[in-house]
Amino acid sequence: MVEFKSSFNDEAIETVGAFANTSGGKVLIGVNDSGAVGGFQIGKKTLEDLASRIQEATDPRLQPSIRRESLEGKDVVVITVSPASRGPVSIRGRYFRRVGRTNQRMSHDEIMRRVSYTAGYSWDSMTVTGKTVSDLDMTKVRAFMSKVIEVRRSPLTSIGRGDKEYIRALEKFDYIVNGKPTHAAIVLFGKKPESVSITGFLKIGRFRSPTHIVDDKEVHGTLFEQIDEAMAWFRQRLETELVITGKPERDEKWEYPLDAVREAVINAVCHRDYGFPAHSQIRLYDDYLNIWNPGPLVAELSLADLLKHHRSVPRNPLIAKALFYTELIEHWGSGTIRMAKELKSAGMPAPVFETATQGGFAVTFKRWPFTAEELDELAISGRLRAALEYAMKNGRITNQIYQAEFKVSKRTSSDELAVLVRKGVFERRGKTGKGTYYVPKGQ
Repeated sequence: MVEFKSSFNDEAIETVGAFANTSGGKVLIGVNDSGAVGGFQIGKKTLEDLASRIQEATDPRLQPSIRRESLEGKDVVVITVSPASRGPVSIRGRYFRRVGRTNQRMSHDEIMRRVSYTAGYSWDSMTVTGKTVSDLDMTKVRAFMSKVIEVRRSPLTSIGRGDKEYIRALEKFDYIVNGKPTHAAIVLFGKKPESVSITGFLKIGRFRSPTHIVDDKEVHGTLFEQIDEAMAWFRQRLETELVITGKPERDEKWEYPLDAVREAVINAVCHRDYGFPAHSQIRLYDDYLNIWNPGPLVAELSLADLLKHHRSVPRNPLIAKALFYTELIEHWGSGTIRMAKELKSAGMPAPVFETATQGGFAVTFKRWPFTAEELDELAISGRLRAALEYAMKNGRITNQIYQAEFKVSKRTSSDELAVLVRKGVFERRGKTGKGTYYVPKGQ
């Protein structure tokens, strides 16, 4: 992540703090917003003065790398910021985090979560006042422990059979502390999971438009039950088609790859902010699937990190551990990458991740690179939309195919293909002339 600043001012210091509170980055002083190098006057003590101003403005005091570089024959200052390791960093008493290309003020809840996380605490690791082991459903505990023993991912080399041994194992896993269940234990195995988070459930709906709901339901229960019930709903609602592959049996192709949907649902229950006054919302439209989750992306990760190998930073580490022990999570930090891989294998665009959307985090799966709403905004209709549908179905379209498919002249075909390229719907590829072809952007 790189930010350009023409001069070193309070906003530059805020950016340094925001980078420290997110996933790090670089600030280039002497380069304007458009990337033009104006240079920055550097004297004998300039770098020391900049370091001193940053340290005076931040708490805990930041000591980023500050060096002089030459760009286009002009001096600039490069400030390299690492993610803060000791809680959130304040800038003159205010806290910022990086969202896209802007610095945003952190809310009180975000600050407290960062403090708790740095101190080694999380919502799911805290014990619940007034709850005892008797508030756990032993049938659910037995099912969990049986799976843990079968999968053999836990650090315990041997786990005895029977309820007493299972409770002892939950204590070793930190789901029970000093005889009291944690929040994680209640939402995973509790008789009344929502007694510790009244909004800790899923709401799923099938939509024809943002205001036209075909059917919806609420999914309650333990987190394991929510995952199972949500996937059962998807199996009933998603369209399928049989694909002939040359094998004796036909393959079943789902509207969205079930493994990608499953990863998204698991991510939702694993990483939601259980203290946020809203439930997880899943909306299935004709041409896209959107899952909104309460709580923004954790500050240690950026949106760009999600489509490449990244460290695992679970908001709820005990919940994540339970899902890993039962094979619902395959590898730490791999869920978003698996979503992208499954969608790509199905010929679909990569998932779109958004954070800070009404205080939450969202992922969108698109059947096509563009939704109907996006095409309407671009004024892509009639023959232009039909051309996009043809290219999506067949992988590409050429000028000759366009003429034949839509019974138009070469000039009309060329003009309309140029419109689709100009509006960012198509990409032009191949050699000039008959070797030219067009593909949907991002495909």
